[in-house]
Amino acid sequence: MRKNTSLKIAAIGCFIIAITHVGIAIVGGDWYVFFGAGQEMADMDASGSLYPFTLTMLIAIVFSIWGSYAISAAGEIRRLPLQKTALGIISAILLLRGMSGFILPFVSNHPFILQNSISFWIITSTISTGMGGLFLMGFIGPKK
Repeated sequence: MRKNTSLKIAAIGCFIIAITHVGIAIVGGDWYVFFGAGQEMADMDASGSLYPFTLTMLIAIVFSIWGSYAISAAGEIRRLPLQKTALGIISAILLLRGMSGFILPFVSNHPFILQNSISFWIITSTISTGMGGLFLMGFIGPKK
């Protein structure tokens, strides 16, 4: 693939998100609340539950892998396996997450949805949609 600025930006975004999640997992309670994951996650963390740490680190790992695929497809590191397929899947996941986050908090009463603030959903959905768009532009690629 040719060098692609949108994928470079997507990679930087993914790595920032991954590092932020590592920080949240390490700092714990107050950061879960500050970054909008909810008081329930902070309380679980304070009670010694491994769930918040494990989930947050899993998210960091996923974004690190996605960032690696983006920077690879941008031509900055060696080509990773199933690169084009991965870009398409990552694009779809991010765009679906982004769009659903603009709708679900307003129509759902499910505790999973309600545990996060509206601000959390709007901010993370905007980021997800933007990142999904960057990955999609990389997936489509510049016309040769």
